[in-house]
Amino acid sequence: MSQLSGKVQTVLGLVDPGQLGRTMTHEHLTMTFECCYFPPPAGDEAVAENPFQMRHMHWLRQNPYSCHENLLLQQETDAVRDELLAYRKAGGGAVVENTTTGIDRDLPTLKQLAVDTGVHIVAGAGYYVDCTHTEATKRMSVEKLTDVIVGEVLHGADGTDIRCGVIGEIGTGWPITESETKVLRATAHAQAQLGCPVIIHPGRNPGAPAEVVRILQEAGGDIGKTVMSHLDRTIFDEGELLEFAKLGSYLEYDLFGTEMLNYPYDLEVDMPSDSQRVKCLAFLVKEGYGDKVLVAHDIHTKNRLTKYGGHGYSHILRNIVPKMLMRGISQQQVDQILIDNPKRWLTFK
Repeated sequence: MSQLSGKVQTVLGLVDPGQLGRTMTHEHLTMTFECCYFPPPAGDEAVAENPFQMRHMHWLRQNPYSCHENLLLQQETDAVRDELLAYRKAGGGAVVENTTTGIDRDLPTLKQLAVDTGVHIVAGAGYYVDCTHTEATKRMSVEKLTDVIVGEVLHGADGTDIRCGVIGEIGTGWPITESETKVLRATAHAQAQLGCPVIIHPGRNPGAPAEVVRILQEAGGDIGKTVMSHLDRTIFDEGELLEFAKLGSYLEYDLFGTEMLNYPYDLEVDMPSDSQRVKCLAFLVKEGYGDKVLVAHDIHTKNRLTKYGGHGYSHILRNIVPKMLMRGISQQQVDQILIDNPKRWLTFK
């Protein structure tokens, strides 16, 4: 494993961390999300069957999980390729692709996208949330799960020689299930062996991120090389956010571009606007956590691609960065969030 030390592992091989440039740390380029299908509101069934029309675009933005076809991002490889070329033109250098076992990871496609676009793509090892775990996965011991994850990083995943460069996104719900707990422990054990980055999808409860950290720490995980995703839909109280920040993980705001009135998976959540997300970033920077903040879009449905009138993978670079600068975040701090923090996190120990 000594050859991994000090390097970042992309789908095309090892690269020097300085080559990454501006990095989105939580995206999907090819996946399915049918595991999280949510029935459309009563009376909207016909719209859900054919939503890709101009007159239905607002409905689709508000109900993205209520249309089966919208959840099949893997059908849009050509559009994603165009998006990545636009992302590179806008100044993007790398993308962390968080698709894991359970939501149709496609490593050959990721490798071809990297070849075609020149964007560095880092693939994720491990398993998504419990409802995507097969019975075989649920029967595995922590030791066996650890061996699988380590193998995906050292040798290749899904029957290929294409190696993952991060563990995650490791999916958990709330409360965390027995199978998810085993995967978390295996993740910690694998991280301890490999010195690699980890990224977590926490459950939709303000206490979920801290509980994940507890499980990882008890199993020997390195919280300083672990990203907690989706904080923009999870922890809203500033005091609670600062208490969680003290635990030492990276703090990821990765739903930029997602603005909906009702969040179907938890109606108690008021999904923030992008301006509110920027306000949270400014707050964390002001409180001294600028070296722990990461950002992304977490694109995982078709409607968020520019092909369908969405914001695309360049939204942060084109629209959010100027807003950050307007709201008191300096260019140096922006570069820290987009370049320095991802580089440090993704580098193997």
